[in-house]
Amino acid sequence: MLNVLRPAMTRLFTPVGKVLARTPVTPNAITVIGTVGVAGGALGLFPLGELFPGAFTCTIFVFLDMLDGVLARLKGTTGTWGAFLDSTMDRIADAGIFSGLVIWFMLGGRNPLLAGVSLFCLVAGNLVSYAKARAEGLGLRCDVGLIERPERMVISLVAVGVSGLGVPYILNVGLWALAAGSAFTFWQRVRAVYKAAKAPGDQGGSPLARDGSARDGSARDGGDRDG
Repeated sequence: MLNVLRPAMTRLFTPVGKVLARTPVTPNAITVIGTVGVAGGALGLFPLGELFPGAFTCTIFVFLDMLDGVLARLKGTTGTWGAFLDSTMDRIADAGIFSGLVIWFMLGGRNPLLAGVSLFCLVAGNLVSYAKARAEGLGLRCDVGLIERPERMVISLVAVGVSGLGVPYILNVGLWALAAGSAFTFWQRVRAVYKAAKAPGDQGGSPLARDGSARDGSARDGGDRDG
């Protein structure tokens, strides 16, 4: 859903990207720095109950991570390795955010139920992204989905941050909504792939794709970035 904002975000970050393009900074470096910042902020602050500072820190580095695709295009360094690194780092960042919440709910937050919901959000989010990557590896399009990664980031970080400001129940509502939305999105993608695979003329994928040898991935430049 929020992918429609990607062109606007690209225009917003292009001036910064042009400045960085004249430096030795590489898109891969920005990708790694952004991931370390998100995961470090979440794992370092959420377990201590510092929800607003943690969400604010993660948000800053999430925006920083958006620069990698812009810089890659400006430097002409888009490629398979960058796409793989970007997608992999996204999974690490997601793990950092929700693992930090799980630790908080199990310790200071004293809410095992929400710890379980946070863990479910992490697993369901990864399944949503994997379903799209695997479908594209089989040569099928899988662009459907109510909640992709941008929506997951917005819902989780806004809910955590606002909760840290003292607004009651917002984190509970946000996490339950994210869990339900992620599960629904996974179902949407499985259904879309099933229908595409059963379409006339499709043989369900080649033997090479079936045995798992097809490559899962997404384009770093944002055209087919996993979500």
